[in-house]
Amino acid sequence: MTVILLLSMAFSVLSMRKISASCNCAHTRPSIDFLASAINQDGYYKGIKLCGRVKVVEHFADIKVKVVDSFPDLKVKVVESFPDDIGEWKFVESGEDFTVQFVDSFPDIKIKYVNSFPGVE
Repeated sequence: MTVILLLSMAFSVLSMRKISASCNCAHTRPSIDFLASAINQDGYYKGIKLCGRVKVVEHFADIKVKVVDSFPDLKVKVVESFPDDIGEWKFVESGEDFTVQFVDSFPDIKIKYVNSFPGVE
């Protein structure tokens, strides 16, 4: 099984090299986005700025979140007022900027609660 997996990965890399060699256009080059965080460096996840008023829901959330102790995508500081910077969240019952659902598996992003220096890892 391991041999098959390694061969398929090697084939994928070779085919990506072939694609990038055939065209020098930047938009057609393969990327390694699967290794990167789901959150961009500006603090957005799928167009949602990750600061502001956050409502916790059980279903149909904008973002599924897992709380971790290490290797978070985002450091979150819970604040009571002015959640204007990336990673500053104020939990509310209404008037939210976005909704989150806390999950144990298959999260969209991973967060770690901090007391200072919130933001993108």
